[in-house]
Amino acid sequence: MLARACPVPKDPGVYAWYFRAVPPGVPTAGCLQHGPYVLLYVGIAPKAPPKNGGKPSTQKLFHRVCYHYRGNAEGSTLRLTLGCLLGEELGIALRRVGSGKRLTFADGERRLSDWMGQNAFVTWVVDPAPWQAEKDLISRLSLPLNLDQNASHPFHERLSAMRRAAKRQARVLPVI
Repeated sequence: MLARACPVPKDPGVYAWYFRAVPPGVPTAGCLQHGPYVLLYVGIAPKAPPKNGGKPSTQKLFHRVCYHYRGNAEGSTLRLTLGCLLGEELGIALRRVGSGKRLTFADGERRLSDWMGQNAFVTWVVDPAPWQAEKDLISRLSLPLNLDQNASHPFHERLSAMRRAAKRQARVLPVI
């Protein structure tokens, strides 16, 4: 995925994240499985066009998938979630960085990327209006790591609280 000849297309679409190792506490009952891999999260690129007529996102599958793999928690809700769930296991914590407004796992982002490189696998489908498919997928599948549009999932409240607590803690610690 991170090679120069990355196979992810520079087109709009839907991507799905399967995991070999499931982060601690994540319920997998009802989740789709493919061999030893469990589907826990779906995402889209770009997001739905703004209803107020604003400029639409130009993100494509390539950008989003690569950012999830090697970006940081500030720009990837998947990385934020995984880092919160794996914090103890990986020895990482959310922190304020730079000016103090951004929240990332600082030097722990590399450990999170390494964990994802070993345990997270992604697939995708090109779709010119992926926001329509996303809504349908989230309503029909058990996707415990999706928060947006997924408030009825049994893990939603616990995961949301975990992420809020990590952000609260990061805001009281010194800026790195």
